[in-house]
Amino acid sequence: MTIIEAQADVRRAYRGGFSGPLVSALIWAIANTVYLLVSPGAAMVALFFGGMLIFPLSAVILRMMPGRIPLPAGHPSNALAIQSAFTVPVGLLVAIALGTYEPVLFFPASLLIVGAHYFVFVSLYGTRIFAVLGGTLVALGAIGMFLVPGIGAVSGWIGGAVFLVFTPVLLRSGRRA
Repeated sequence: MTIIEAQADVRRAYRGGFSGPLVSALIWAIANTVYLLVSPGAAMVALFFGGMLIFPLSAVILRMMPGRIPLPAGHPSNALAIQSAFTVPVGLLVAIALGTYEPVLFFPASLLIVGAHYFVFVSLYGTRIFAVLGGTLVALGAIGMFLVPGIGAVSGWIGGAVFLVFTPVLLRSGRRA
């Protein structure tokens, strides 16, 4: 199997990767709401543990779709997907540590971490749209950390909106696979 064939399999099986950003949009929106209505600490917990639900909930969405073609066990892309997934919770621990000292920086730092995580998806899916998604999230995180820290308290909602905008684009890319 060539890399291009493996990437096409991933795009087909995961429908372009749309379900992850769809679930992420919801989780980020919930976490930002918790930040404003409950506390920054509760929001950190919500995003950290909510983030652990992204893949399982995404898988449920994919199972409900007609014509599902899962990746076979032993597919060469499975290892890369799993390895890239573990970078986010580890990185979020750093964002949580930063957020305990300066809560308004938690979401921007999280955007940087999650955005960087999406760069691996360029190789996994074989499409540059993930570079655009990752770059957008990284840019928003950097803006919130260094240029306009005042958006930090709502940057979870902004990130959620970015995920939502990319969802149909990714779904279309999966249909073309």
